[in-house]
Amino acid sequence: MLRVAFLGPPGAGKGTQAVEVARHLRMPHLSTGDLLRSAVAARSPLGLEADGHMRAGRLVPDALVLQILNERLRQDDAKEGFLLDGFPRNVAQAEALARLTPLDRVVCFEIPEGLLVERLTQRQHCPKCGTLYNLATKPPRRPGVCDLDGTELVRRSDDREEAVRTRLRVYREQTEPLIAHYRALGVLVPIDATGTPDEVRHRVEAALR
Repeated sequence: MLRVAFLGPPGAGKGTQAVEVARHLRMPHLSTGDLLRSAVAARSPLGLEADGHMRAGRLVPDALVLQILNERLRQDDAKEGFLLDGFPRNVAQAEALARLTPLDRVVCFEIPEGLLVERLTQRQHCPKCGTLYNLATKPPRRPGVCDLDGTELVRRSDDREEAVRTRLRVYREQTEPLIAHYRALGVLVPIDATGTPDEVRHRVEAALR
């Protein structure tokens, strides 16, 4: 059994790597964002409660996120291990998660802040199909147009430089203490997140094996 969580700043590639690593290692990829959206779409009691918070513009309370996550962890495919993406984000959440399940490895994606700013400020996405592009590393074939459906690409407001630096500051303040927390528990695995996605994936998989 291998129970893994990914930790790192926005733009470090956690989401991309989580999908690929989970597929290669044949374990379920548990994204808390996806779990919340699925619960809302299913109109489950927990989903309806989460939907109420989101519609009001509030963060979904940790206790509710943990309940939704716990339901997913109890499914058969997660009993032999999982890859958790997007949770925990702070030490309080980590302590609450530990009461549900221990973690065997916490992969920490390390990358210089200047490179993060460069990555995030050059992102564009298709509002129709959701495909993500990066003008530096994965540009569209035609500038400003989605390769798949020809829709004009847009940039998220929080991918502008001032907003990016604010997001990174919030990460440092709220999430970085998790690094010390998991290092003290002996489960932290630092990974160099620079380079191509394939290079980073190979590093992650080697560390997990």
